[in-house]
Amino acid sequence: MKIKKGDKVQVLSGNDKGKTGEVIEVMPKANKIVVKGVNIRKKHIKPRKQGEEGGIIPTECAIPVSKVNVVCPKCGKTTRVGYVLEKGEKVRVCKKCGAKIK
Repeated sequence: MKIKKGDKVQVLSGNDKGKTGEVIEVMPKANKIVVKGVNIRKKHIKPRKQGEEGGIIPTECAIPVSKVNVVCPKCGKTTRVGYVLEKGEKVRVCKKCGAKIK
């Protein structure tokens, strides 16, 4: 998976098309990610202990990795991620401008 936790991504399709956010969680086996502020659903919480409040809490849900693209920190455009070998290490790079992606 070419997208990692902490990357800034932009949604390409769906209800949240065009929104950008930071990747909170990556699920490689399910091929999904959770992005901050994207795909928000309402979760109904029941009070479990006495004195605890229930309510409706908005939470971010997972979206498929294929629906997002990484935003390059240098050029600010959405881009695909490529790899280059530097000193025997794989480094992620922007396909448009060639800048390193942390």
